[in-house]
Amino acid sequence: MLLTAAFFIKNISIAATPDTVKAGVYITSIHDIDFKQKQYDISVWLWLRYKKREFDFLQNLEIPQAKSVTKSFSTVDSTDTVGHEIYLLMKLDCVMQDSWKINNFPFDRQKLRFSIENSQFDSKELVFVCDTFGKNFDPKYTLRGWTIDSPSVMVRKRSYETTFGDNTMKTAHSEYSAYVVTLGITRDAVGLFWKMFLGMYVALLIAYMCFFIHADGIDSRFGLSVGALFAVIGNKYVVDASLPESNSFTLVDTLHGITLIFILGVIVCNAISLSLVKNDKGGTAKRFDRISAVAFMFVYLALNIFFIFKAMHVGG
Repeated sequence: MLLTAAFFIKNISIAATPDTVKAGVYITSIHDIDFKQKQYDISVWLWLRYKKREFDFLQNLEIPQAKSVTKSFSTVDSTDTVGHEIYLLMKLDCVMQDSWKINNFPFDRQKLRFSIENSQFDSKELVFVCDTFGKNFDPKYTLRGWTIDSPSVMVRKRSYETTFGDNTMKTAHSEYSAYVVTLGITRDAVGLFWKMFLGMYVALLIAYMCFFIHADGIDSRFGLSVGALFAVIGNKYVVDASLPESNSFTLVDTLHGITLIFILGVIVCNAISLSLVKNDKGGTAKRFDRISAVAFMFVYLALNIFFIFKAMHVGG
């Protein structure tokens, strides 16, 4: 009876203490960032140290959010006679799926995440610990159009609300230890901003010139305004084509929306000026155009500066 109790207590103790896997990663390259398809490519060296041969990370390595994984190199060393550890080193090339935050595009900041799990052993049997010796990213590597922050590594538990078909589990809840690397990147956005929005601002200036055309030139004033309106709409379609779909109101939507409203306001002012001229109030029409021109430009610039600076400081 005592032997049975001792065996039971020993089993509980073993189950309560999962084996550890020491994990480290060194990122060598991030490339082919596809904003439209919400994906990017990453190349890493991954190494693992563990004692339990059954973990078999060559077969059981799981990389969540990876669309494809290519192991270009792997080696296993089990000759450690002191710690009886298995040392696994592999080179991975992964196409990662991620969700971009585009609310403040092109002044966005993104976080790229790379994580690993063991597909066969949950957190009751296996937990990761971080290998913090050395760096996790090649400091000489640069990503065109982006500024790269230092990566952070952590270990956490990932929950799955399922039994994965295991009838011995009483609740539909599983937890797996995950080794997570997070790398922040910030877009160098000034050049891209002008490349994307220059056409919109030129269209607004064309419409703005209507305030300096005599109210008698009805065809010129309305023609320029309507042409500018369609130019802004076309510019928005071009910009949206390079972005992933989003249900939120982004900086791109805000700036184009403000511009469209102001061009509509210019058209309304043209109609008012024309009405004043037809009522023999040419002097009043000129004063109205001058006041409208100053007010429109001040308010438009103020709104643009406010939303752009807000996006630059908030980021992604």
